[in-house]
Amino acid sequence: MKKIVFVAALVSAVVGVSATIFTSTLINKKMENIQYVQTPAPKVQWANLSETGQPVDFTYAAEQTIHAVVHVKTVYKVESRQGRGRSLFDFFFEDPFNRDDYGYNYNEPRESRGSGSGVIISPDGYIVTNNHVIERANEVEVSLNDKRTYTAKIIGTDPSTDVALLKIDANDLPCLAFGNSDDVKIGEWVLAVGNPFNLTSTVTAGIVSAKARSLGAISNSDRMNIQSFIQTDAAVNMGNSGGALVNTRGELIGINSAIASTTGMYAGYSFAVPSQIAKKVVDDLKEYGIVQRAMLGVQMVDLTPETAKKYNISTSEFKGVIIDDVLSESAAEIAGIKKNDIITHVNDIEVNSASDLQEQIARHKPNDKIKITAISDGKVKHFDVTLRNKNGSVNFVKSNDELFNSLGATLEEINAADLRRLSLLNGIQVKKLAKSGKFKDKGIREGFIIEKVNGKRVNSIEELKEIFSSATGAVLIEGIYPDRTREYYAIGID
Repeated sequence: MKKIVFVAALVSAVVGVSATIFTSTLINKKMENIQYVQTPAPKVQWANLSETGQPVDFTYAAEQTIHAVVHVKTVYKVESRQGRGRSLFDFFFEDPFNRDDYGYNYNEPRESRGSGSGVIISPDGYIVTNNHVIERANEVEVSLNDKRTYTAKIIGTDPSTDVALLKIDANDLPCLAFGNSDDVKIGEWVLAVGNPFNLTSTVTAGIVSAKARSLGAISNSDRMNIQSFIQTDAAVNMGNSGGALVNTRGELIGINSAIASTTGMYAGYSFAVPSQIAKKVVDDLKEYGIVQRAMLGVQMVDLTPETAKKYNISTSEFKGVIIDDVLSESAAEIAGIKKNDIITHVNDIEVNSASDLQEQIARHKPNDKIKITAISDGKVKHFDVTLRNKNGSVNFVKSNDELFNSLGATLEEINAADLRRLSLLNGIQVKKLAKSGKFKDKGIREGFIIEKVNGKRVNSIEELKEIFSSATGAVLIEGIYPDRTREYYAIGID
């Protein structure tokens, strides 16, 4: 068994350089009795020639791209010192300087820094990057290729696809147009442009080596992950995250996101979010402030010789996706799709893996109507499906801001000194209540300190928003009042 580490390719470490590493396992079969067979030498075709027999020219694509790719720098505020905490004596004697045995002030906010890349997609300053580049950042600075710098505003994020949208206050900027990632062919030349190791405006070349690649080791129990990457062998390293993957015409066909490596450095394969997914996410974030994600409502597995045997499916062509389970009252169940059906097409586009199917559904919004072709009870059938949202309805979901407005509360993060005084590890305080809202309706009073939501500690308002936005039905809030009275409240989520 050999372990391969999948690394979020493009983010510098907090305090130094770090990368988000994903692991997965590949099985290497033992090779025995290998015989080497002599075969006639094939006709030589030079890799640097185009279909017309001319050398492939990357200069046009590089020139079109390099000025539209930016350097994204982030600052993170850290409220408490990591590692060794307070001295035992602090529990008996107040330390007026709040310092531990090593002289560190554990209440003093500290800054950690990270960096990555981004792509300007409009002349008025919209920039697409990876969610993991700016996640939890308190400050975001963008540096252009001509050395101009701007403070960026985070318009919205989508952890499920690892896409985020930024905005800077500028006009007449160089930008890239989204290309169609569906038209990308395996073997096609591509360029990766970004800022690895803080080396600005770096261009590397390679070919598309696979499409609809799923990095199955990337998982998070709190969120759905949509994985259908374009795989290339263009060299990508830490700091490239959020950079551009372009074709030889200079069209943006992907956002570089991850690498496969055993060391944390580039080792041959890199992965990009397809432009068709990134564009849909960006459009939603601009229009709604949140991604309007459509759900089919199924659990699925790839059709392989092994799964065909397991599900008692007789076939000589292993194409399509087996439906392992259908969620109750889901879009799939309402349309008549059943367990053990094999989905082969979505809107006449062939799907041969779970990641293929996932990518096609991810392009749509709730209430969109799609046509699914499947083998059901041994026959080819067509299903008209109306997609639904995560809550099971055809309505658009509310953005974080809309949701928080419905709570009717002004919230404030508690500083380290107050946390220490109240013997708390974390907390978000309700500073003021509106005349009406979900909090007031449930009896929450001003001064209440939210410690946990659905059992998860919340350290910032952004974390609280993320938990609320991903919840369905209701959330359980646990907290304490300044007089140390502990309370629990259940809040319904529309």
